[in-house]
Amino acid sequence: MIETPAPDALLKRDRLVVLAGLFGIGALAWGYMVHEARAMANTGVCCCAGMKMSGPDMAAWSPVQIIPLFLMWTEMMVAMMIPSAAPMILMFASVNRKRRADERPFVPTGIFLLGYLAAWTGFSALAAVTQWALHSRALLSPMMASTSPILGGTLLCAAGVFQWTPLKNACLTHCRSPLSFLMTDWREGKSGAFAMGLKHGAYCTGCCWFLMALLFVAGVMNMWWVAIISVLVLLEKAAPKGLWLGRIAGAFLVVWGAWVMVGR
Repeated sequence: MIETPAPDALLKRDRLVVLAGLFGIGALAWGYMVHEARAMANTGVCCCAGMKMSGPDMAAWSPVQIIPLFLMWTEMMVAMMIPSAAPMILMFASVNRKRRADERPFVPTGIFLLGYLAAWTGFSALAAVTQWALHSRALLSPMMASTSPILGGTLLCAAGVFQWTPLKNACLTHCRSPLSFLMTDWREGKSGAFAMGLKHGAYCTGCCWFLMALLFVAGVMNMWWVAIISVLVLLEKAAPKGLWLGRIAGAFLVVWGAWVMVGR
């Protein structure tokens, strides 16, 4: 006689499978991003974008080059946002496992993840166009960092102020409450799961987009800067005092921005 695993054991196994999948996706994205950063530092060429970023070749990029820029930003958003999205994705997987055990309709967790990433893909498109525009106006250095104290300081101050706004608070509240989100926004079927992922991704984008804009301050491919922003986003969503941690960071960003604009 074959014993059927207990429901708790199945839930634990599913969580491990989903967590391993998320870790694998995140590790691949981070690994490739670090590889790109090293190649760019050594050769001055961004491999995924196929463009020379340093040296005398600072000519305007053609509109077609927005496509590789978009791919670069998409890869970066996957690496940066998968860790902070893990609690919501694991909660979705747990709810689905319980529905399956109760012989109710369920959908693969990957569909929810695709919806989430679709929201950040939209942000990546806007970021790529923004980077292309800033480069065309010579406002970015060869390493994709702001060359203008006014631009850099304004981005820092604006991101810091945004950390204290009601919009930031509302979006972050949804991101910090996975179960509440699923209970109030549950949709049936594959299209429903994708829509839920897209909506959660929209809240997440609304919460973090200004922080992502700070990549233009210290360098889009500056791995230390990328890591710091990723950790801040994760702590905002997962730490017990994440809201206040974000506000403290916001105050620091305003001071830093003022120093960049005035102190220099």
